[in-house]
Amino acid sequence: MHHPKMFVFIILLLMTFTAQGQTVTFTRDDIDYVLELPSPRWRPVSRFDLHSHIEFVYGDDYKDGYLRLRKRVVTAGTSPESLFHHDERWELQSLPGYVVCSNGDGAKLEGRLSSTAFAYEYVNQGRAMDGRIYYLQANSRLFYVLHFTVASDKLSGLRKEMDVIAGSFRLK
Repeated sequence: MHHPKMFVFIILLLMTFTAQGQTVTFTRDDIDYVLELPSPRWRPVSRFDLHSHIEFVYGDDYKDGYLRLRKRVVTAGTSPESLFHHDERWELQSLPGYVVCSNGDGAKLEGRLSSTAFAYEYVNQGRAMDGRIYYLQANSRLFYVLHFTVASDKLSGLRKEMDVIAGSFRLK
């Protein structure tokens, strides 16, 4: 074995999954949350930039479903709407063909944390895409942001799963 550390990491990652029917519970010792993945097709992938991040891909193609999850520390009193408008201005508006859905009004969702979801559309390499961002408020200064993207022709099959994942998110 050329990379024993990678082998140990993969084994530990696989051990973090607990299948119950179709649902998979995901957590790890180095993260402070737990979430339910409604299908074993959602799989974690590691991405490294300045920090290590766990992201999720549905199947083998990022366009079939992709989830980025981030923690955001904010000024007390910051609303999900202001976070979305910030993200829209600095990230989303630069996407080709960007269009905000529902006039940028968020939808409140049921879940373990107070959450608001925003939807948008864009184009990626000529393919129509949909994005859905869930802002989950842990306390007055902390949000978890679940940012899903999926090819528009796959959205109807994954929309409910996105809501389930966001609704299941909980802190340890």
